Amino acid sequence: MSRHKSGAAGRKPAATARRSGAGARAVADATGLALGYALDAALGDPRRLHPVAGYGKLAAALERRTYADDRAAGLRHVGVAVGVPVALAGAAALATRRHPVLRALLTAAVTWTVLGGTSLRREALAMSRSLADEDLPAARRRLPHLAGRDPSTLDSAELARATVESVAENTSDAVVGPLVWGAVVGLPGLVGYRAVNTLDAMVGHRSPRYGRFGTAAARADDLANLVPSRLSALLTVAAAPAIGGSPARTAWVWLRDGNRHPSPNSGQCEAAMAGALGVRLGGRNVYFGRTEDRPRLGDGPPPSPRDIDRAAKLSTVVSAAALGLCVGHVLARPLRRAHRRARSR
Repeated sequence: MSRHKSGAAGRKPAATARRSGAGARAVADATGLALGYALDAALGDPRRLHPVAGYGKLAAALERRTYADDRAAGLRHVGVAVGVPVALAGAAALATRRHPVLRALLTAAVTWTVLGGTSLRREALAMSRSLADEDLPAARRRLPHLAGRDPSTLDSAELARATVESVAENTSDAVVGPLVWGAVVGLPGLVGYRAVNTLDAMVGHRSPRYGRFGTAAARADDLANLVPSRLSALLTVAAAPAIGGSPARTAWVWLRDGNRHPSPNSGQCEAAMAGALGVRLGGRNVYFGRTEDRPRLGDGPPPSPRDIDRAAKLSTVVSAAALGLCVGHVLARPLRRAHRRARSR
């Protein structure tokens, strides 16, 4: 046998082993995403010792050391607060490359931790019940679980609007976003996305303290959600018939109104939700210490308690569709790599 043939024969088992390892990792990652989603569907958020809450405490402690009223300090804060957990997640991904069962279990645990769709829908349905029972004090007490608005003066219609808008935005933030980043980047994507999203909630808002310091967190969150928010809107168009909506009308309202919102991402989800429900969203939002007038999204009446139920159902369908797409993307990863290698030869 010639040296050339001998070398080629020696490379074949190595290439086969690499393909087998890549396939096992893809199955482990896809299984982990699906199991984590199932855990969230069955259990909701962990009731005690939630890792995201723990991360928030660590980020707040870091802020006490990094805070200064300028954008450079905010950028350093984001670099450390996101970079460290992403690096740890990357190390865990490397350590489990040849241990598919452990990799799947770790991915499932992290996915469960970063998802929040079930708790979101539970809170929304509880709000719907309070409004249906005309228990306005209970509904006002519940709103802080869904949105950061001041509920003290909100009537039933405004509470319903705030809830529907929260379901629309957070279906992307709490479900589609983590799944997309987990499908594309794996464990570092899951952890990094949730870190960015949490920092944005903590420091990314406009206020005298965070106007400059929070800029980096807000921009990072905008970038992280560019694709997930639009995928959420697209899936809302496809899923509109599940609640009696029209895909054509949903798409029209999304494309017409999605860019009216001051956020480059929230408006995509909210406009699509308004179109699917056939309601009008937007208006004056009163927060603690500030008021914002948001553009109108959609046509029709303001949302009712029944529309909250429909929004929660639509969120469930969109979330399940996102899971299916993301799991399929992960499972197809070895095939895409094989195709690229074949084309490069």
